[in-house]
Amino acid sequence: MSETSGMRVLAGYSPDERGDDALALAALVARTAGAALTVANVHPPAWPARGPGSVDAEWVAYLKERAEDALDRAAGRLHELRVPKGSVTRRVHAHRGSGRGLIEIARDVGADLVVVGSAPRGRRGRIAIGSTADQLLHSSPVPVLLAPRGYAEEAPGRFERLTVAYWRRRDVEGPLAAAAGIAHVLGLPIRLVTLVLRPPGRGAELRGAGDVMARQLAQAEEDLALAAGLFGDGTRVATEAASGTGIAKALGAVDMLPGELLACLSSHDGPLRKVFLGESSGKIVRTAPCPVLVLPRGAPVAPAAKVRGIKG
Repeated sequence: MSETSGMRVLAGYSPDERGDDALALAALVARTAGAALTVANVHPPAWPARGPGSVDAEWVAYLKERAEDALDRAAGRLHELRVPKGSVTRRVHAHRGSGRGLIEIARDVGADLVVVGSAPRGRRGRIAIGSTADQLLHSSPVPVLLAPRGYAEEAPGRFERLTVAYWRRRDVEGPLAAAAGIAHVLGLPIRLVTLVLRPPGRGAELRGAGDVMARQLAQAEEDLALAAGLFGDGTRVATEAASGTGIAKALGAVDMLPGELLACLSSHDGPLRKVFLGESSGKIVRTAPCPVLVLPRGAPVAPAAKVRGIKG
């Protein structure tokens, strides 16, 4: 989309590969949506020195200088990524936890989306959850978008589709509306996919196992049709039920475009209106071959992403 959407994106940046991956993904979102972009570096707080109310001034200055240097590098990368300088703001913030620090910044700047990269130990092309992402994925009040490791080197020229990993449950309208809002500002079609898990090992050979799978697939297709019916205003929604022995194989059976975004819902057991990664969504995040968007449970749609696309 060429016009400004009013969307606000926050990218967590560190001067390393995961920071570059986060910038590449955040820049693509910002360019596509015409969004304002805040790039932030969270550094450790200063240690108290010589008394309960004092800190080492030289150490504080050193931490701030390193953070500013990191943001100088980020500004250079964003220029290379064709993000208009006037749409970018910088933030330096001190916090013991980088993820919790990003949550504080997100609240302060009114971010609609937080973007971070994968932990460096992960497999290339996949997402590994480090401490920063872990903190975000268990308490962020806004959606969290995760870039796979190495994304900056192979980032697509454009997004092509938003796929939502969907299971029918209560309170699903809010996350679906959030997904619809993000798809709207990015100009993307939506696909709803339900993963139907086959029994592992000899369980698949038990009498009647095939009939059970057939019923589960039929139920999944029925649930998907109902969910697709919640979208209005001409929103393009496709549906697909995929099966496999475990989430990794089931998701591997789903075709992914080069410019795919995959969204998953937070755990139903998590706090309302916050991201909370559950067991199934955690497996999806670690298995997905593309960026993953984790939606807060029951979160209201942010004003920047609001569309009249979900029937209440």
